[in-house]
Amino acid sequence: MKIDSGTMINNPAEGGPIFSALEKAGYDGAYTWEGAHDPFLPLVSAAVTTSKIELMTSIAVAFSRNPMNLANIAYDLQLLSKGRFVLGLGSQIRPHITKRFSMPWSKPAARMEDMVNAIKAILNAWQNESRLEHRGEFYTHTLMTPLFNPGPNPHGIPKIYVAAVGPLMTKAVARSADGLLAHPFNTPTYLNNVTLPLIDEALSSVNKQRDAFDLSISVMTGIGATEESHKKAVRACRDQVAFYASTPNYKAVLEQHGYEGLSSELNRLSKEGKWQQMGNAIDDEILNTFAVISESPQKLATEILNRYGNSGERIAPILYSGELDLAADVLKALKAN
Repeated sequence: MKIDSGTMINNPAEGGPIFSALEKAGYDGAYTWEGAHDPFLPLVSAAVTTSKIELMTSIAVAFSRNPMNLANIAYDLQLLSKGRFVLGLGSQIRPHITKRFSMPWSKPAARMEDMVNAIKAILNAWQNESRLEHRGEFYTHTLMTPLFNPGPNPHGIPKIYVAAVGPLMTKAVARSADGLLAHPFNTPTYLNNVTLPLIDEALSSVNKQRDAFDLSISVMTGIGATEESHKKAVRACRDQVAFYASTPNYKAVLEQHGYEGLSSELNRLSKEGKWQQMGNAIDDEILNTFAVISESPQKLATEILNRYGNSGERIAPILYSGELDLAADVLKALKAN
């Protein structure tokens, strides 16, 4: 199992030093995410200052962009990193796509499957020097002139991972992508009862082998190197669980644990902008169901592996404190178990 790390980057220039520190610590990969900053720009500086660590996005918002744009970005980061880039995509939710990005939203699972197939069609046309011919339900790409064709990438085509929670998206991702990013809002119960069976079903439907498909599991963790950073990390977990639980699309995860009643109340509070109250609604029992809370790297590592050690090909603890020394200690503890 590969061990990856999330990053807390507030400036694209931080990509180089942060990824270099994580590479030195021994992480197999590290990823940026699309929050207040672009997820791709920090990977430019990371690519030129590292040599081994895989560079990933988990996630970049897919529907705020188009397949050609994403294919160009993926090609260039694969070239710059000498074959170490993984394009991680996610759909986001309808209000953000339509109200924040002012982009169209419809049938997200079908749209995502078409988008992944379109990106692959573009990359393969460049790589194989073949005609571009993708005609899907949402995206059509049939024009590629020499001026805009970068030609074969000497480091090959990057993998595409996609985040999924619900059944339709999970099956769409398994059919089209190279890996699934298990959403941080997950549990072993949900993975075993819902996600893994759906992956197997979808892979079988397209004759794709399980060993040709990666499952990457993100894990929310509440840990800090100091008392202050520990409290902040736990609070960040509590707020994050509340935010995810307020999303109607994620209600199925709550249902696996009998917490479905939370969904409507948290959704109401989110619409009223009562973010502090949302976090306060997550008690310790709920918090510990969806996040791993610990005061020591050793206990944290043991619990992470007890929950997820046999489930996927990659695992990614999310350290909300952003402390790089702590990240190194967590990795050391994970490898020692």
